[in-house]
Amino acid sequence: MLKFKLVAAFACVMALSSFQAIGAEVATPDDTARFLAGMQPSADSSLAALTKDPSWQRHAKYMDGIFDQTDKRHLSKIRDFAKARLTTTHDTMFYMFAGPDSLHAVSFFPNASTYIMAGLEPVGTIPPLNTLANGTLFRSLENLAYSMKTLLTLSFFRTKDMKSELRNGPVFGTTPIISVFLVRAGKTIHDGVEHPADEAGVKSNAPAVKIVFSDGKDGRKQTLYYFSTDLSDSGLKVSGFLAFCNKLGMGDSFVKSASYLMHGGNFRTSRSVLLAKSALILQDDSGIPLGYFNRTAWQFQPLGRYLGPIEIFPGTYQPQMEDLFRKGAIPLDFGIGYRWRNNESNMLLATRTSDTSATPETSPSEAPPPRVSWPF
Repeated sequence: MLKFKLVAAFACVMALSSFQAIGAEVATPDDTARFLAGMQPSADSSLAALTKDPSWQRHAKYMDGIFDQTDKRHLSKIRDFAKARLTTTHDTMFYMFAGPDSLHAVSFFPNASTYIMAGLEPVGTIPPLNTLANGTLFRSLENLAYSMKTLLTLSFFRTKDMKSELRNGPVFGTTPIISVFLVRAGKTIHDGVEHPADEAGVKSNAPAVKIVFSDGKDGRKQTLYYFSTDLSDSGLKVSGFLAFCNKLGMGDSFVKSASYLMHGGNFRTSRSVLLAKSALILQDDSGIPLGYFNRTAWQFQPLGRYLGPIEIFPGTYQPQMEDLFRKGAIPLDFGIGYRWRNNESNMLLATRTSDTSATPETSPSEAPPPRVSWPF
């Protein structure tokens, strides 16, 4: 019986811990992510032999195909947009209501040193893959590929689907998806830490993971934190997540496909924190309503077309947004958000112009948004 030190559970339980296995060598976090992503691990990895299995090769072919399509249709255009429009960015990037969507985080804001992502979805785990039975392992790959499909084709995750998909099997939660997206974006994963709030001296009840990675171009280390937490007012009171955020300085924020939650009265705190800690906010219309921005402190650039919310989000139409877009919006050449089709999407680039308080000029209705469910 050999005793090995491993990066347990890769990113969620990536803290070093003891594991006993017969004749099994634990793969590195980067090789593990590459294997899950359908990319060849290093030649000396304990996972290399498994890539000869026809099931993995089918998985790799599928992943190559869908990521290639997504990059040509969507991500390459986002990277060009970021170079042209997001020229003054900051070290910290906040992405609330993100789920495991590290792909858009690093595509829009590739130069951030620290990424803060949060959502209800569980952190999850990745057990040592070479200890799983082949049938279990390759079923896990199928489930992983299926769980990423809507984001890669529509640009967002369906909340209802994630409640079931991200809790199935031994490889589950946001950790494997975040990791796959990072290596598919050309990153190298170095390490991970469980309970990262402890490092900052913050008491947090929210399960979390810290993933350290670098870009193959310059090798600069970057850090992504994912917190599994309720971002409603009542949830933030007990999670400790805000105490962690308060340790950080001003940053840039991204909001997409956020179910219009910050339009209602149950998410005042999330809305206020983003307005207070952001030097730049890039969002679609499901983010912070325009009426909550102090017009003397922010400059706005509308992007794309504002067609209003889709049918399942009634009561979230913004006349102010329609007026802003009518005055002159810059076209978008990619689709994003709930109106994901080309020439139907909208984004708002809000840039802080002063240190004026984020108190809004007007107070939109505080009525909570209606409960909705995905019809598909």
